[in-house]
Amino acid sequence: MSQRRIAIVLFNLGGPDSPEAVRPFLTNLFTDPAILRVPGFIRPFLGRYIAWKRTKPALENYAILGGKSPLLELTEGQARALEAALAGDPGTAFRCFVAMRYWHPFSDEAAREVKAWLPDEVLLLPLYPQYSTTTTGSSVTAWDEACRAIGFSVPTTTLCCWHSHPGFAAATAALVRRSYDAARATLPADVPLRILFSAHGLPESIVKAGDPYQWQVERSTAAVVEALAIDGLDHAICYQSRVTPEVWIGPSTEAEIERAAHDKVALLVCPIAFVSEHSETLVELDVEYGELAHKLGVPGYFRVPAQNSDPAFIVALADIARDALGSGRALCSFAGPRQCPKQHGDCPHGAARIAA
Repeated sequence: MSQRRIAIVLFNLGGPDSPEAVRPFLTNLFTDPAILRVPGFIRPFLGRYIAWKRTKPALENYAILGGKSPLLELTEGQARALEAALAGDPGTAFRCFVAMRYWHPFSDEAAREVKAWLPDEVLLLPLYPQYSTTTTGSSVTAWDEACRAIGFSVPTTTLCCWHSHPGFAAATAALVRRSYDAARATLPADVPLRILFSAHGLPESIVKAGDPYQWQVERSTAAVVEALAIDGLDHAICYQSRVTPEVWIGPSTEAEIERAAHDKVALLVCPIAFVSEHSETLVELDVEYGELAHKLGVPGYFRVPAQNSDPAFIVALADIARDALGSGRALCSFAGPRQCPKQHGDCPHGAARIAA
């Protein structure tokens, strides 16, 4: 009896693999219609201009990391760990592939590898816990285009989100608790400690247009806080990485650091929307915001590590994959009625139910 072959495609942002790749990486990012929502005839010019303006500071950031992003190696590590967690089923062979959105390996490269492996089924598994049209939505579009270009078509399950999956929440809470206890042990007893759940920001206009990302970030935070079970826990949600002059969702991480300085509380920052270390955790959170906190007199500044290949997180990811493959649903990881409120019309789960 032959094994059922299932290819799991892990979506992530991608990152430059050399200083020379920084500019084209940024160009790919800022010319994506899902990111820069301006008329099509303007986008190539405006996107390239933004990339040009951001190249120098980005080069400085990646220089801190040795000249490149660690994201690909970390994602490949997650892929191998997930394969190991899913191994052992005599009737199924799993293999994980990586498809990055803005730098190699792109979706077309990954699609050719998946096709060559001759799978019976494909699971598209974003490494973004919360769905956004700017992340998972853009990656799915790129994957579909890549598959059409090479004539590749097999049964495919597309998982759009797992923002408050119990396993993900528990694994994240365990990382937060270890960091919380370690931070608390270094602080004077009379210095309060606040947890900042920091997520990548979005322009407010994208959320108002129906993107469910902010709502899902709030659900992720609530699930982790519940799993922590710390009485009277002081915590807040904030958003980082603003890159355009538009109004972005808030409060900003900078504003929350300023508030902590005013309140004379120490901070433990948890990157709630990132499951791998990269420039926005290792540079923006650790270096830039750490320096801001020190400058403003925040009495302590600590950070929860990203999940990377944390064993509990990988077990949760394996459970998420099994549930999705066994459900017959081609959408979110939550059974039952639609999760996202109706005003979030860009939720794929809700859109599919409406179409049905």
